[in-house]
Amino acid sequence: MTDRYAVIGNPIEQSKSPLIHTAFAQVTGQDIEYTKVLGPLGGFAQAVDAFRLAGGRGMNVTAPFKLDAFAYATDLAPSAQLAGAVNAMKFDGDKVYAENFDGVGLVRDLVHNLGCSLQGRRVLILGAGGATRGALLPILAQGPAEVVIVNRTAVKAQELADLARQHRSGAVPVSGMGYTDVTGAFDVVLNATSASLTAELPPLSLAVFAPACLAYDLTYGKGLTPFLKLAGQAGVKRLADGVGMLAEQAAEAFAWWRGVRPDTRNVIEQLTVPLI
Repeated sequence: MTDRYAVIGNPIEQSKSPLIHTAFAQVTGQDIEYTKVLGPLGGFAQAVDAFRLAGGRGMNVTAPFKLDAFAYATDLAPSAQLAGAVNAMKFDGDKVYAENFDGVGLVRDLVHNLGCSLQGRRVLILGAGGATRGALLPILAQGPAEVVIVNRTAVKAQELADLARQHRSGAVPVSGMGYTDVTGAFDVVLNATSASLTAELPPLSLAVFAPACLAYDLTYGKGLTPFLKLAGQAGVKRLADGVGMLAEQAAEAFAWWRGVRPDTRNVIEQLTVPLI
């Protein structure tokens, strides 16, 4: 019997999730159907209820419903609790299990696909929104030397740094600040702001990029974003966007649902847009 899964969002036509999960099902021999659900604004719960009643087994969640999914879930994983947002749900009777795989997908792309170890590195994260919240615990688990969160509103970065310390006590220093307070150069700089979606540039100094730095934009399919162009002007040779993160978080959800983790290389190659 074919098991049903879907991604819910609004808008939803742009989603690559059906392509990705269908490809995963083919290479792993899983009998699933994966579709898109256009969730009405203000009608998330009703749309998910209808999908579950029709036999749905799980859903990915994209904008603007990640907070709605957080409220809808009955059982929240620690990743979802810290992020305050959910990007994958699994249904079992009355139970709605919820995860946020964005952070683990990012780390897997950095470490396994790009060969960028975070251990002992200085890591700078731009933005203090949901993407950064989801990424913090997986990044800290890699044992970096330091993690700095920078945001236009410094207090939001400071609050997120405090929250991270509460969830994970350890030797990794975590701090939050405004852009003008950032000092020193970093080995990994991650743009987790929404600036690239509107072709804007975060107010970042060229001095933050270490000579052998990896500059990574969590958005994907935008080519050479203003952030990546800035890194290039600073002499950074290692540039990447978030296509690998997209594929890896999808693979985590697929493994959570189906018990088998697909290889992501072909999907990443298929979705990659040259950084030009």
